[in-house]
Amino acid sequence: MVSAVAGSMLVLSGCVTTGSSLLSGNSSGSSADPRLTQGNDAQFFSRSGYQACAAGAAAGLLGCALTNPGNKTQCMIVAGIGACGVAMGANYYLDQRRSEYANTSERLEAMSADIQEDTRKVIARTETAREVMREDEARLQRIQREIETQQLDQAAAERDLAAIDGNIGILRRELVNMRNKAEEYQEVADAERVEASPEEIARIEQDIDLMNQQVLALQQEVDDLYNMRSAITLG
Repeated sequence: MVSAVAGSMLVLSGCVTTGSSLLSGNSSGSSADPRLTQGNDAQFFSRSGYQACAAGAAAGLLGCALTNPGNKTQCMIVAGIGACGVAMGANYYLDQRRSEYANTSERLEAMSADIQEDTRKVIARTETAREVMREDEARLQRIQREIETQQLDQAAAERDLAAIDGNIGILRRELVNMRNKAEEYQEVADAERVEASPEEIARIEQDIDLMNQQVLALQQEVDDLYNMRSAITLG
């Protein structure tokens, strides 16, 4: 069992480079703002579940090799599996938590902490996105004025619009992954409903609602920017 799990983690870690290269090769992000493609919050919601799991597993494996050489195998298993979380889907997450906590209340406490942490990441990402979107709105307003006054620099406007399109593309993909995470947490809550008390489920669903509210707020702002961008057509 140990060798099988450790082997799986090694396979996952080997996929990180491939997954990252696929993402970086996405043309819609090639001219995007570096604040959306670099930094601590740039990758968290941009990857698929498998890519997120592989990246987290690779980091966990490296950490074990450096910090826990005396019990490296067990550390690798815990770090590698724990890194995936709900990114790999509700069933995976629930099985993982049930292997760690036999008590439903303890599982729900751990899940609540996970949801709150993901919500903090959504908030941090939203703050970064708002900085970029405010600047994009200003660029769109400037381009619109230049069109109206017939003072448009066509080449410069095309570069600006390409960058804005890249930013919107990144944020829309991330919003899909954010919504997926919230939906998967809800699936786990539904699966735990039979054994949990109504009060425990209510607290978890409140956590999920708060996450959904943050995601919806970002969705609205991205939609507003997209509508503003769609109103501009270069001749």
